[in-house]
Amino acid sequence: MSLENQLLKWYLINKRDLPWRKNKDPYSVWISEIILQQTRVSKGIQYYKKFMERFPNIEKLSTSKESHVLKVWQGLGYYNRAINLHKTSKEIINNFDGKFPSTYRELIKFKGIGDYTASAISSICFDEFNPVVDGNVMRFLTRYNGINEPIDSKKTQNKVKEIGKRLIVKTNSPGDFNQAMMEFGALICTPFPDCDLCILSSKCVAHKKNIVEKLPFKLKKKKVKERFLNYIVLIDPKNKTLIEKRIKKDIWFKLNQFPLIETNYKVDNINKVSSFNKFIESQKILIKTNTFSKYNIKHVLSHQVLYISFYIFKTENDIPLGVDLFGLSNYSFPVPINNFINKKLF
Repeated sequence: MSLENQLLKWYLINKRDLPWRKNKDPYSVWISEIILQQTRVSKGIQYYKKFMERFPNIEKLSTSKESHVLKVWQGLGYYNRAINLHKTSKEIINNFDGKFPSTYRELIKFKGIGDYTASAISSICFDEFNPVVDGNVMRFLTRYNGINEPIDSKKTQNKVKEIGKRLIVKTNSPGDFNQAMMEFGALICTPFPDCDLCILSSKCVAHKKNIVEKLPFKLKKKKVKERFLNYIVLIDPKNKTLIEKRIKKDIWFKLNQFPLIETNYKVDNINKVSSFNKFIESQKILIKTNTFSKYNIKHVLSHQVLYISFYIFKTENDIPLGVDLFGLSNYSFPVPINNFINKKLF
């Protein structure tokens, strides 16, 4: 039996019962694929259900406020995904009469939809023969074909894509085939697989050469960046505080935060930092600089380590543009700030 038929047969028997597989609705598939980028399936299911409950169709998503979309997305990280979902929903409503384009060529033009997502939607929903190559597929096909080359090179990625193209055109169900490859990589050809359970091990080049756990590999390693974030938490006599929206286009873009003083070093006492004193002076806020509480955490992202300090000051005067402490739950915050609010302010 050919590889593609073995995979399809295995998939029909072993595929997981996932909520986005109930139908071939492109909106559902789109939302699930974006959520599952950088997210485990178990966590993705929870967020998918929550997202679909709040935004059950593209019309509802497009007419919602961006801040509401970010609030539902809170905790998933990589918030540009949510921002792009919202932008693309508006474009489909305004320029395509609310109907999803059915071709890879059209889909890939949208903000936040790359090769992987365009291939998934066009194949699963519209039966186009476009192979999906995600991390699971890359791992499976490099091992099966014994591709002992770095997967972070464009050459290797193109090679795997070409293998996928040769396989998918031999099937009658491109959507099922793509899902079969992804599912096989997720459940069987895992980072540390049990090859005795694999129905394809007798034909797998990596298994024959005993190099399964060496593949795939990356050549380049991204340098981990350390950052020092000092948040100023001001609480006035009326239990109001000051928050701002993050406008810097790096992490947590468009989410809310307390006023931030970012430094190049670890700060022991924020009062000794000139930018903090300038900030307090500019806000015309009266505080007792020597009376504050401090809460430190370490937060690790994929290529950044954040050393976060929250400085809590009681103010002597009211904060003119303050937000009620008990209303902070209405705003979208990054996970470490949200955790701080729930643990230390209530």
